[in-house]
Amino acid sequence: MNKAYNSRTLRFIRRKANSFVSKRLEVRTLTGFAAVAIAILMLTEFLVKIAMGTRPSLGDSVALSEFITNNATQTLAIIIIDTLLMSCLIIFFAGFRQLIIRSKRDLNWITDLAFGAGLVFVAVTLVGDAMDAGAALDTVSNYAANPSVLRALTEGHMLLFGSIGCILTALVTATFAYTTFASSAVPKWTGWVGYAVAVLNLLSVLTVFGGTSATSFFSAGGAGVTLLATFPFLSWVIVVGIVTIRKQS
Repeated sequence: MNKAYNSRTLRFIRRKANSFVSKRLEVRTLTGFAAVAIAILMLTEFLVKIAMGTRPSLGDSVALSEFITNNATQTLAIIIIDTLLMSCLIIFFAGFRQLIIRSKRDLNWITDLAFGAGLVFVAVTLVGDAMDAGAALDTVSNYAANPSVLRALTEGHMLLFGSIGCILTALVTATFAYTTFASSAVPKWTGWVGYAVAVLNLLSVLTVFGGTSATSFFSAGGAGVTLLATFPFLSWVIVVGIVTIRKQS
C-alpha cells in the first residue's frame, strides 16, 4: 500500500517538475534572468572596487604590496562575484544563441561562432581573475609577499582583462548583432547597440600601448577599458536580456 502510494506521489512530483521546467524555465526567461543577475553582480563588483581605491604605480613595490595586502579580502570577494557573473554570462550566451536558432535555423553557424567566442572570453577572464587572486593570496601567506610576483600577476591580469578580452568581446557582440538583423529574435535596434559596443571594444584594444598607470585613462591599467569596453558590453547584455523578458510577456 505504502509503496503504491509513494510511487504515485513520485510520479505526481515528476509531472509537476517537468511542467514547471517547460512552462516557467523557457529560453527567453532564462536568458532574461541571467542578464538581470549579471546587472546585480556587476553593480556589486563595481561598488567593491570603488571602495578599494586606486592602485599605486607598479614601479612602487612597497606601495603595491601594501595595497594588495590591505585589499586581499576584497579582491578575493570580487573574484567570486566575477566567477558567478561569468557563469550567468554562459547561460546568457547559450540562451541568446538558442533564440536566434529558433527564429532562423540557417544562422546556426554564426551563432556557433558567437557562442564559441563567448566561451573563450569567459575562460580568458577567469584566467585573469585567477592571476589577480594569486596576487591576493600571495599577501595572506605566512611568508613575505614577493613584489616581482605581484607585479607580474597584476600585469598579466591587465592584459587578459584589457586588450585580449576586448578583441573577443568585439567578436561576440558583432556576430550576435549580425544575427539580430538577420532574424527577428530581438528588436533590430539592439543590433545597432551591439555594433557600437564592438567598435568601442576594438578602440579599447589600443590601451595595450598606453602603459600600466592606474591614473591614466587610456592605459592598460586605466579606467578606459572599464568605461569604454566592459561596461558597454555588460550593458548590452542586460538590455538584450530585459528585451527578451518583455517580448515574452
